[in-house]
Amino acid sequence: MSPRSNDDGGRSRPPLRLVAAAVLCAAAAGVLAPPAHAGTDHDPGRGTGLRAELQELVDTPGGPPGAIAVLTDGDRTEVYRAGVADLETGREPAPSDHMRIASVAKAFSGAVALRLVDRGRLHLDDTIGEVLPGQPEAWHAVTLRQLLNHTSGLPDYSAAPEFREIVTADPRHRFDSRRLLEFVSGEELAFLPGSRYQYSNSDNIAVALMAEAVTGHRYEDLLGKLVYEPLGLERTSLPRGYRLPVPFLHGYVVEPPEEPLDVSEAISASGAWASGGIVSTPKDLTKFIRAYAGGKLFSKNTRRQQFTFLPGGLSQPPGPGRTDAGLAVYRYTTRCGAVYGHTGNTPGYTQLAAATADGRRSLTFSVTTQASLTYKPELIERIRQVQEDFVCSLLRRR
Repeated sequence: MSPRSNDDGGRSRPPLRLVAAAVLCAAAAGVLAPPAHAGTDHDPGRGTGLRAELQELVDTPGGPPGAIAVLTDGDRTEVYRAGVADLETGREPAPSDHMRIASVAKAFSGAVALRLVDRGRLHLDDTIGEVLPGQPEAWHAVTLRQLLNHTSGLPDYSAAPEFREIVTADPRHRFDSRRLLEFVSGEELAFLPGSRYQYSNSDNIAVALMAEAVTGHRYEDLLGKLVYEPLGLERTSLPRGYRLPVPFLHGYVVEPPEEPLDVSEAISASGAWASGGIVSTPKDLTKFIRAYAGGKLFSKNTRRQQFTFLPGGLSQPPGPGRTDAGLAVYRYTTRCGAVYGHTGNTPGYTQLAAATADGRRSLTFSVTTQASLTYKPELIERIRQVQEDFVCSLLRRR
């Protein structure tokens, strides 16, 4: 495999050591999530209480320089923010700020695939061997359904030594995204397809390749036709390089006592592609998750398949409450009830987008540093607590 070199040029590069460490932490997937510690009688209240919690999160040592949460209930929208979008200017976060949505992008690849299922171009039981015969024969029995709910057994390309070496040497390296699976093409499946759950970034790369194969169109174009345009997403894109559209929510590596390091444009989206490369805004993400979780994009039959859940299947990072895995969607069951969506983390950002099953009420929750089970586990635990309180406020609204 000969990945292409980066050619974005121009802007200065953050220290490779810190960036590479963050990238590799993002690639690591945990197995078990500790329960969030928010008590059943804990209620921060609306308005002031939620704002105080968000501010406390920003004030936590090693916490994010900025945070923004958008709550919607029908036509009503409330924006909660703390800290700054940019440490240099002191500008506050805004719903129109661009940001890396990390693995929330997997819900977008799910949307493309399930819309093609509705149109009869794909079927959930189609196999890699039938649609992508050029992929390793050992993978041929894996179905689209198993890719979407992470029961495929595909080895994770982002954990491959060669991929990690490239990213460590140059986080802005521009990969040929359609060849990312070649990093693990010599490996067998981790287990018999369908026999258990294991989160793998390879799954959604394969999903996008299957969508391209049956339509003859680029995945980026399918996103536009099947997702962006129908939902009116005007500030959502899948870039190839490392630049972000302006204005953007700056993401940071925060390792006290060192000063926060801006890593907003430190990595190339090409190494994540359909698995985590999308750039969006809180406003656009709100539109998307309300439609996606609310069943507005699919037929009732496809929606039933999407909402068939595997108990304990974790998103990465885990979200609020208990997590179960569906088809490119997760059910987050909190002490106050369930919401449906996806989480994500990448250098500089930790994300949650979720909505009620009818799509009427939603939450997007974005913080400007990375946290996961393997990188800042105490911070992800605190983030989950705050997310659960926001979900409870959302679900208690009438």
